[in-house]
Amino acid sequence: MASDPENTLIIETTKGPVVIELRPDLAPGHVERIKKLAREGFYDGIPFHRVIEGFMAQTGCPKGLGTGGSSYPNLKAEFNSEPHVRGVCSMARAQSPDSANSQFFIVFDDATFLDGKYTVWGKVIEGMENVDKIKRGEPVQNPDKMISVKVAADAA
Repeated sequence: MASDPENTLIIETTKGPVVIELRPDLAPGHVERIKKLAREGFYDGIPFHRVIEGFMAQTGCPKGLGTGGSSYPNLKAEFNSEPHVRGVCSMARAQSPDSANSQFFIVFDDATFLDGKYTVWGKVIEGMENVDKIKRGEPVQNPDKMISVKVAADAA
């Protein structure tokens, strides 16, 4: 487990637990949004709606289709120099760089072609083998889900 419970996210998936170290040093606004939504229970029960072999698993859409977000305004991009490599967590967005809201993805393999175009906000530190088990598809039929998402500081 990461040393800072306030910046550790625990996702219980249908495939098992995934622990993410949040990186407010890289993307403070995005980390704040993820924690806010987690604390409100927004992510609980949301499916992994877009999962591409060798690329990434995307989730965070309340509609389960990749077309929705939270009731909060979109986030201003916080692009950083952290590379999109295995286990990295980054925000999904539409065409506009400032359109990230609630959807995010976890990278399976090297996806450095995304560097500087999407906001990295964390990295899987435990449970990547569970991310690897998430059912693939675009869209995914009968998708795996995030059962619960909690900030570790609240889970004690």
